[in-house]
Amino acid sequence: MPLNDTIAAVTQRITERSRDSRATYLDRIAAAADQGPVRAHLSCGNQAHAYAAMGADKDVLADGRAPNLGIVTAYNDMLSAHKPYEDYPDIIREAARAAGGTAQVAGGVPAMCDGVTQGQTGMELSLFSRDTIALAASIAMSHNCFDAAVYMGVCDKIVPGLMIAAAAFGHVPSVFIPAGPMTSGITNDEKSAVRQKFATGQISRRELMDSEMKAYHGPGTCTFYGTANTNQMLMEIMGLHLPGASFVNPGTDLREALTREAAKRALEITALGNDYRPVGQILDEKAFVNGIVGLMATGGSTNLVLHLPAMARAAGILLDLEDFSDISNATPLLAKVYPNGLADVNHFHAAGGLGYLIGELLEAGLLHEDVKTVAGDGLALYTKEPKLRDGVLTFEDGPRESLNDRIIRPASDPFQKTGGLKELSGNLGRGVMKVSAVKPEHHVIEAKARVFHDQNDVKAAFQAGEFTADTVVVVRFQGPRANGMPELHSLTPTLAVLQDRGFKVALVTDGRMSGASGKVPACIHVSPEAETGGPLAKLRDGDLVRVDAVAGTLEVLEADFDTRTPVVADLSANRAGIGRELFETFRQNAGPATQGACALI
Repeated sequence: MPLNDTIAAVTQRITERSRDSRATYLDRIAAAADQGPVRAHLSCGNQAHAYAAMGADKDVLADGRAPNLGIVTAYNDMLSAHKPYEDYPDIIREAARAAGGTAQVAGGVPAMCDGVTQGQTGMELSLFSRDTIALAASIAMSHNCFDAAVYMGVCDKIVPGLMIAAAAFGHVPSVFIPAGPMTSGITNDEKSAVRQKFATGQISRRELMDSEMKAYHGPGTCTFYGTANTNQMLMEIMGLHLPGASFVNPGTDLREALTREAAKRALEITALGNDYRPVGQILDEKAFVNGIVGLMATGGSTNLVLHLPAMARAAGILLDLEDFSDISNATPLLAKVYPNGLADVNHFHAAGGLGYLIGELLEAGLLHEDVKTVAGDGLALYTKEPKLRDGVLTFEDGPRESLNDRIIRPASDPFQKTGGLKELSGNLGRGVMKVSAVKPEHHVIEAKARVFHDQNDVKAAFQAGEFTADTVVVVRFQGPRANGMPELHSLTPTLAVLQDRGFKVALVTDGRMSGASGKVPACIHVSPEAETGGPLAKLRDGDLVRVDAVAGTLEVLEADFDTRTPVVADLSANRAGIGRELFETFRQNAGPATQGACALI
């Protein structure tokens, strides 16, 4: 199937926009590659320090002829998604030795969970943890001892941070290794219903806690299709995972076999061999377009609209919201995974998963097939699925028919003809809305605004019974420069109750919502943010606001709006406590949300 005209045009637009920055980036990583194997430039003293604790591997490392693999890990045992990584270094070292190489843990990176910090002060560090992870991973790789790298991370900011670091070391071949989702607990609808009952005081906190513990119950990624699992989809469709690796459960023989194979493959693609695949060449314009197509076809997390531009800029590629919007308009929604449907990622994987979805998108001309990946040349490799046959890992043709059309459908019969995200712009700025989970009757909201500077004030107003009519709830001074751009997902149950009561309600904010954002229309990431004098800072209670996901507009319908002076908020309470004082430099230097809200690039 010929490439879709819109996909081709957007790719060309990105290529032209990025011509100078991409050329500079490629020249930089080519110069690094021309220096040859990195360990050859280390002194004997440098190397002795690097190998002192490596036991039986010391002689092999000192000889310098075998490839050495650097492991960058986000392991911790507080967070379920990263707990499986505890044993991976031993597995990877064994696999490297078997393949004639060596492996060392180069360093660890922090991994915080937005599920833990949701609605809490710590959430104000969340977005900038991505930049911190990029810095930490770069420190790990700065020892310059590695011919290839494997990156182990799953959740919201961890994969984007690792990707930014991998791009900075773009001359080094890199494979991303997933941990896999936990097995399914209670249904997502049950969990959501309990949360709404708690929000209205119908059940006790003990009942709420019992429900949450049944939902999040074991090692592995949360099973809803939020940012963590969107990250995993992205790494696979961009060719940085092995085919079919994303959604294999932890603790299984297949999961371990894939981890061993990832280590083996990373050693095969170094500059010491005949199949050199530096990650900076894999991360080209086509790969990022494929990532955006995957985001839209699966109804993925809005957080990736922030992270993809930041990741792309690290590789010299410039993305814009119009690229996301145009690709969304050309890409059918093929998957319904909670919060867009009832199924979780385990059900999605069983119904055909990414192998089936990638095959459908290729057949429809919606993906670039002619790309480099860690597995080889061509994205068709990712229509295959891993199998263990008599203990041997093989990659076989994946399903060509959906095994459950309530979860995943062919491109010829999608859930909807366009993708999951929509750009909204107007005299209030530019933002995005995840429309895949929002019913069509809620795509257009025109109502008076209630303006807040703190999400807790919204909850207090709700508890006081102040919402008695259609309302556009505006939560401003939540952008990266104001307070680190926290997620406001804890507002979802409150706003959902108002919607269920028959009110038309929407959220407008320069903050973020979780990848689990659901049925309430939310225009988020509004830029310019209020803290920089953006239009949101001019809004007043009672202003008539129109949020229109059909026309793609975000407007205040007040004649005097342009002449108003922006409000200046007292943000002193955001500057200290729970480590916030240490992140002032990040807040001061963060770019706009439209460019990824990154303080580094």
